Amino acid sequence: MTEEMLAVAVTELAPALEAVLMVADEPLDATALATAVGYPVDEVTAALTALTAEYDEQGRGFELRNVAGGWRYYTREEFASVVEGFVLEGQQARLTQAALETLAVVAYKQPVSRARVSAIRGVNVDGVMRTLLTRGLVQEAGQDETSGATLFRTSSYFLERIGVTSIDELPELAPYLPDLTDFEDMEHPDSASAAPEVPADAHEPAAPEAAAEPA
Repeated sequence: MTEEMLAVAVTELAPALEAVLMVADEPLDATALATAVGYPVDEVTAALTALTAEYDEQGRGFELRNVAGGWRYYTREEFASVVEGFVLEGQQARLTQAALETLAVVAYKQPVSRARVSAIRGVNVDGVMRTLLTRGLVQEAGQDETSGATLFRTSSYFLERIGVTSIDELPELAPYLPDLTDFEDMEHPDSASAAPEVPADAHEPAAPEAAAEPA
């Protein structure tokens, strides 16, 4: 253990683990968590076990599970119906502007990786992409042969919601890009500020977004 680790109060380990687990989009093993928070693996494992017991004792609406060698937060089973009701009710809401813009990028650049969508828009789109996946508007489309990144495309439900039978029927993008002659330039982060604004009446499905995009 380094001097830097010793200088950090042991009581900070639990909240540090909570902070990392809160933003993780996949289960993390003790080694990965130990690397993230700067503590020995055995201390991290003990802290995770203690957190699990604490959540159970307090009857929290979520629980911490070690599934398939990785730790992750899950909704407690007895509250699953509440979450389901919230999600289904939310589907009656309209998509936010952030979701519409992200959906438009996927529609015109598919199949496309999450990282490329983020580069085009100039912001992190992880939360918005999860929402679009949950709503069934976007679906996975294999992996990129070079990077191994997961690719995404629009779904048949998306086509149904906007009233077309094929993505070939999507309107021309050029009218919305008065200062650009090549949409490919937008793939670079430094060009993200020029990303197109797609009118809501042209691409807005009657589906919602449950999580706001990070500012």
